[in-house]
Amino acid sequence: QVQLVESGGGLVQAGGSLDLSCAASGRTFSPYTMGWFRQAPGKEREFVARIRWTSGTQYYADSVEGRFTISRDNAKKTVYLQMNSLKPEDTGVYYCAASGRLAASTDEYEYDSWGQGTQVTVSS
Repeated sequence: QVQLVESGGGLVQAGGSLDLSCAASGRTFSPYTMGWFRQAPGKEREFVARIRWTSGTQYYADSVEGRFTISRDNAKKTVYLQMNSLKPEDTGVYYCAASGRLAASTDEYEYDSWGQGTQVTVSS
């Protein structure tokens, strides 16, 4: 059983920055991929970024490319999302997720474990 706990959300003005963290626990934690997703009010959950746990290869949604950076600390079992130049449309609940599938990427159904989410609100 894998548990994921996000932290670091909050309220920030447009143009500001926030750093999110996702700490994993559980003896079976051995993912191929970790991802970040978000869900805005009234909208479906969408992919934000993902990172291969071993190689560190990253991939981003077009909407955040160049503004967000995903990283991980394997020893700490933690994945991070550094968010810069935030926009009001970045508002939402941010979730981290873990996948045991080798080729998991942008589809939420490829991810097996999810955190409870952390709220990010960007004011204009």
